[in-house]
Amino acid sequence: MGKLIYAANTSLDGYLEDENGSFDWSVPDEEVHAFWNEHERAIGTSLYGRRMYETMRVWEDDDWLADEPAVVREYAGIWRDADKVVYSTTLDAVSTARTRIERQFDPEAVRRLKETSSADLSIGGAALGAEAFRHGLVDECVLLLAPAVVGGGKPALPRGIRVDLELLDHGRFGNGVIYVHHAVRSGTSHVA
Repeated sequence: MGKLIYAANTSLDGYLEDENGSFDWSVPDEEVHAFWNEHERAIGTSLYGRRMYETMRVWEDDDWLADEPAVVREYAGIWRDADKVVYSTTLDAVSTARTRIERQFDPEAVRRLKETSSADLSIGGAALGAEAFRHGLVDECVLLLAPAVVGGGKPALPRGIRVDLELLDHGRFGNGVIYVHHAVRSGTSHVA
């Protein structure tokens, strides 16, 4: 059985992107990129909302990777090797391999996917992540806290619910990014 892991880069004040939609303050250096490579290597299926998929699909294209560091090129291969499910009512087609579209987020289908998966699953995107938290589907949460306060924008974690967590691991990178890894305590997701 696979675990569903919500993983994200976030500002210290808890945002995935600022009020202008920018996340340039969270671009990983090589050390942080290597961390994400190791994290993603254990993922068999990634669940994305449309906007997160559109951001991530750049990894399918080799053209821009030629002059990038090896750690960045390695991530592209890891990303391509994972299955991807995109939840969207507006996306007509996908442009990446190993990807399928689901028109609606079905919590029971995600539970079945977890039960039948031999690898962990990841979920990305604020809205989709919030739905998974609301339905008690998230097993673990991995956040990299960037040393930036952006003052507002898209929240990294859902509003209006309570989830009790247990710290599994933490660390610090040379660039000041802090890593926290929590397990969701069973049965603790509920509307606050």
